Amino acid sequence: MEDSATRKDFTNIHIDERRLSIIVFALLFSWMLAFPFEGQVLYAQTRQYGIDPHTMVFMAIAAHFVGLFGCGFLIKTMRAAKRLMLFSIIFCMLGSGVFFFNPSILWQLALIFISVMAGACVAAWGFYLKSGTPSNERIKTAADGLIYSNILMILINMTAIHLSAKAGLSLSILVLGGALLFAVRLPAKDPVIPMLRPDESGNRINVIKPLAFLCLFIVIITINSGLMYQVINPAFAHHQWLVSWYWALPYIVALYVMKNLPRTVNRNYILYVGIAMIGFAFITFMIVDRSAASYLLVNTLMLGACGVFDLFWWSILGEMLDFHNNPAKILGVGLSANVLGVLLGGLTGNAIVISSIPNHNSSVLALAVVCVTLVILPPLHKYLTELLKDHAYLTVFTEMSPVEQKSMADSLAWLERLTEREREIAVLLLKGKTYRAIAETLNLSENTVKTHIKNIYSKYEIKNRAQLINLMLEHQSPLAK
Repeated sequence: MEDSATRKDFTNIHIDERRLSIIVFALLFSWMLAFPFEGQVLYAQTRQYGIDPHTMVFMAIAAHFVGLFGCGFLIKTMRAAKRLMLFSIIFCMLGSGVFFFNPSILWQLALIFISVMAGACVAAWGFYLKSGTPSNERIKTAADGLIYSNILMILINMTAIHLSAKAGLSLSILVLGGALLFAVRLPAKDPVIPMLRPDESGNRINVIKPLAFLCLFIVIITINSGLMYQVINPAFAHHQWLVSWYWALPYIVALYVMKNLPRTVNRNYILYVGIAMIGFAFITFMIVDRSAASYLLVNTLMLGACGVFDLFWWSILGEMLDFHNNPAKILGVGLSANVLGVLLGGLTGNAIVISSIPNHNSSVLALAVVCVTLVILPPLHKYLTELLKDHAYLTVFTEMSPVEQKSMADSLAWLERLTEREREIAVLLLKGKTYRAIAETLNLSENTVKTHIKNIYSKYEIKNRAQLINLMLEHQSPLAK
């Protein structure tokens, strides 16, 4: 009874921390999206004084990259992460206040520094994503944070566009104040939980290669987002009222749909759908007029795809946090790849606009990016499957009924006539048990378990548990018939 009560209290603590972390993230991120990161508050401020915003925007994005990438190399504990977040939010509030005054060099300096601090703050939030949300639920936490922040961003954008730049700026600072009030309540003590998740045999997993490949994928695919900011969005800027509220709506809907998909749904197929949506968005942009109907079509395709991909890498990065002792470094480096892609795409799109090159050239470039992405996706899936096999596939098995699990295990016996002991070990493998846990369950030595598993893998000519589950899934349906 006492152990049950302790587990219940621990769960409640996590629920509270999860809610707090989502609120803080949503408030901070909405300010960032509405102001320094290509936000309408910044654009409204520069329009008011007749200033070209492009140089300032690119400086802000570059500074945001620095903050994201560098945070994990300086912040190594939850206590330090909380201090950084509190300081960053206060600094961003003060820095935003500079824009109430007439334009000066202070505008550029303030924008650079608040962008650095905002990036560092988002990376530091990785500590709370890891400690406050179980690994298999982080996709929902990421989705909630992105959905709520974009809803708030729409409200701030509409205020800046339809009321005044100063009103939008005031509301964005007020939102930051709310983030500060909730951030004060975040825990500052590192949780007493295992910091690193081992592989099947209990060894530490090297996350560098999968993370590097994921970052490459993110950089390439988000070049299209940068092109969108500089080429597509300005082409429909005359539909100001429609753009002010509809722009992020397909993104929010895509996040909501992806968040609520059953775990048994293979999301990898949806990534290919997302790539196709990006391609169709640029093809459509190339051939349609600049009417409101055309905007609805192009923006729905583009932002819907952005929602699919953003939640994909946010959730993957969330799972990767378990394989490294510094969540700020993993989340910061991963998200900095997103910002780098936006920056490269934005610079390319801006060069196309300045040189008066026809818009169809940007669409051709975007389609080339899509083709490269299609080449990268299969090996990326391979790396991520090997790293996150417990999440990419095991949920299919663990959510089955005991009868269905037995049927799947029997399929192995039918294929290769496994021994009874090998069948028992295979079932425990499919349930995500480590070698040590299997040894304890079956009262065997760990070396004996390793030998049995080696024999199982050898019979099927496979190398890991993920491939074993793939084999099971391929043969279950015919056997069931």
